[in-house]
Amino acid sequence: MEKFQKINSSAVPLPMENTDTDQIIPARFLKATTREGFGENLFADWRLASDGSPNENFVLNSKIYRGSILIAGRNFGCGSSREHAAWALYDYGFRAVVSSFFADIFKGNALNNGLLPITITTAELDQVFLAIEKNPLVQFEIDLETQLFTCLDIDLKIKFEINSYKRHCLLNGLDDTDFLVSQKVKIEAFEKRTNRMEQDCAAMQES
Repeated sequence: MEKFQKINSSAVPLPMENTDTDQIIPARFLKATTREGFGENLFADWRLASDGSPNENFVLNSKIYRGSILIAGRNFGCGSSREHAAWALYDYGFRAVVSSFFADIFKGNALNNGLLPITITTAELDQVFLAIEKNPLVQFEIDLETQLFTCLDIDLKIKFEINSYKRHCLLNGLDDTDFLVSQKVKIEAFEKRTNRMEQDCAAMQES
């Protein structure tokens, strides 16, 4: 995974509430087992008309909005537990999703795949949508080190919460396996101490 430290970007607004994982990546696209290529089918049923042509009314097809931050309505990522939803968002180019509420499984999948979910209040979310409405290219900054989400055009600076372990992994570009590998020396040292203690206990029992 790429290291996630600081992002400065405009944002794509998706104010719909209760966006589920089947809307994020429809089930017919789940045949692949690797993470690559899912981005082209992100929100496919909303992005494309029935004849396969782009739906000009959908935000991802708009020439106005762009950026690596998705601003989403409440209860984003509900529905099935498919990890592919996080894969599709990341593969498309999003590095963070901001909402007032995330489904727990989606939130976990996002963090495991380099995508940062940021939870803010409903009132703060309304402010962000309004700022984008006034200026589609309004700039935002996400600083994972300080855990701050800032709208640079208005007086809005929000401290967000994140699990300390997941924060460490994102900052260093590690998934769970990478983290375990990075701890190899400590794990081996722990095993040696444990084995030595077991041997000492066995020797004491024999004596």
